[in-house]
Amino acid sequence: MANKKAKGRESIILKCTVCGEEAYITSYNKKKHPEKMEANKYCPHCRKVQLFKERKK
Repeated sequence: MANKKAKGRESIILKCTVCGEEAYITSYNKKKHPEKMEANKYCPHCRKVQLFKERKK
């Protein structure tokens, strides 16, 4: 049985804009927010907080 809460959500991978490390997998509703997701997250490769953007598929 499918989870009704997950309807319309799409899983994405966030990529560091500095080193290119793909470190986070998350999901969000693309129908409500069609623009690409950006977030400040900790990059384990750079060892500091960097801007992460949704990667191309």
